[in-house]
Amino acid sequence: MKSIFEIQQFLKQFGTFIYVGDRVGDLELMESELTELYHAQIIEPREFQTALLILRHEIQMQKEKSK
Repeated sequence: MKSIFEIQQFLKQFGTFIYVGDRVGDLELMESELTELYHAQIIEPREFQTALLILRHEIQMQKEKSK
């Protein structure tokens, strides 16, 4: 995974569609959903780590942009 779009497509494989209209809210919900999948041992640790890094980076960028 290299982008937010790829993470969204990855989550769709598990029936997860996230859109609340707030970019940071969407990203945080994706992070939460990935954490649930990881704790349920449905996704690999490497997939989880990569996606989490991308999401947290994007969340930080969005928060800085809104200042």
